[in-house]
Parts: sequence; C-alpha cells; structure tokens
Amino acid sequence: MKVRIEIDESVKDEEVVIRCRKMDENVLRIQSAIMEQSEKGHHMTLKQGGKDYYLPVEEILFFETESKLVYAHTRDNVLETEYKLYELEELLPGFFMRISKSAIVNLNHIYSIARNLTSSSVVEFAQSHKQVYVSRNYYKALVERLAEKRRKL
Repeated sequence: MKVRIEIDESVKDEEVVIRCRKMDENVLRIQSAIMEQSEKGHHMTLKQGGKDYYLPVEEILFFETESKLVYAHTRDNVLETEYKLYELEELLPGFFMRISKSAIVNLNHIYSIARNLTSSSVVEFAQSHKQVYVSRNYYKALVERLAEKRRKL
C-alpha cells in the first residue's frame, strides 16, 4: 500500500481519497479510522451569563435560533454562540445536520423521532429531556442519514 500526501494551499477543505481495486475490510477500517479522527477534537467558544465556555462540539445536542440569536443546547445548559446557522453548517463536523430553518442537530445524540404527518416531527435525545422539531422538508433526509450511520456500525 502506498501513502501519498499532496499539499495544495488553494484547497479550502481537506479531502482524503482512497484508491483501491475493490472494497474490502481493510479499506473500510481505514475509512472508519479517518472519519473517526476527523470528527474528534473540535471545540467551540460559547457564552452564558458573561462567561466564555470552551466545549467540545461532541457535547452539543443541537443548535437553535431564537429571536435572532443562536443557542447551543447541551444536556444541561443552553449557551449562546456568535455564529449564524448557515455559518455553523459550514464549520461543524459531518455528524451535524440541518433539520429545519431554525435548527441543526447532532446525529450522534438522537434517541428517537416521533413522526407527525401533518406538521413537524419531534426529535428526542439520549439522557436528556430536551426536544427539537424537524420540519417535513428535512425529515426524509434525516432518517436516511441516521440509517446510513446505523449501516456503518
């Protein structure tokens, strides 16, 4: 197996390409290790009551807008972020997903989705009482992403 690194300063987002003759267990392990590594270690500065908090993004259940401010919800707290939702979509790792005009959710913490055919469905989180709504327009994409994560396990 050859490993090659190409440095290109014009690249905005790093990309790892695996070239192989066939998909086998070794290639899947390499892909999994790269994805796991790339999703670790991201921290975010959030504010609450005049204090700055530095939290790993893995702890955040979801982001939600409320009266022109964006809040990050953890299991126990609600903290303010300086970013807009569209900025967060670009910055956050791949385990976050937009689920409505006003919310981005961490797929790793979803416990259940209570489907509602006539309006927004309710997303619930493991070990938390918090809930957020997924709009009808995003519901199918959310279910597909969760199914994709389940297949990888």
